[in-house]
Amino acid sequence: MAEHTRKVGDRGQVTIPKELRDRRGIEGGDEVRFIEVDDEIIIKPPTDEQRLAEGYKKRADRSRQLVEEMDGTSAEATERLGGAPEWSE
Repeated sequence: MAEHTRKVGDRGQVTIPKELRDRRGIEGGDEVRFIEVDDEIIIKPPTDEQRLAEGYKKRADRSRQLVEEMDGTSAEATERLGGAPEWSE
């Protein structure tokens, strides 16, 4: 767990360290949530529908890419080894 120290300005403002902003995808203009738990304050990065949709799209694109790779590999195996034998019960 990384620890960063920042000074609170007169108006209560604190700058989130760039390393953390980059790692958590926090950009200028984003809203963050402050959650008080016992004696700690937790800052939660935004989770909005657009970011979730982008994540799901990347995952779907990767899944399609894997299917295409497997189709090619399967076709190559069938070409070299022949089809699968028939099973009988």
